Amino acid sequence: MVTRNAEYKLHIPSQTDNLELIRNFVSGVAKKVGFGNEDINKIELALDEACTNVIEHAYRDLDKGDIDIAIKVDYQKFVILVTDKGKSFPFKELEIPDMKQYLAELRVGGLGVYLMKSLMDEVEYHSEPGVKNEVRMVKYFLNKD
Repeated sequence: MVTRNAEYKLHIPSQTDNLELIRNFVSGVAKKVGFGNEDINKIELALDEACTNVIEHAYRDLDKGDIDIAIKVDYQKFVILVTDKGKSFPFKELEIPDMKQYLAELRVGGLGVYLMKSLMDEVEYHSEPGVKNEVRMVKYFLNKD
């Protein structure tokens, strides 16, 4: 039977070679609680983008840092919290890119938040500068219609 009302945690150094471990962790939990392959792939990609942003931006000028991943599951939703202690960024100021223009300009990068929002049902960012940054992503078990 599906395990719900549970919490799972991972504390890991923010290094790109740990992204596979992070993906395996989240996909294992997502499978355990009943998501199919399509949703698991979406969750993995969104989490990968969030963690890559932490590694490349939050900890860019710092020697090292850690990423905390918490997964909270209840009967309605799968919530992922990605927390770091690096530099914050202006999440609310980001605009949804014009994909035609983006592709026409052959741009590379800069789609992480857009992808997260496209793949997950909810994405929020909270920051306490100098204390912590947290991305909260939600995937509902049933569509929110």
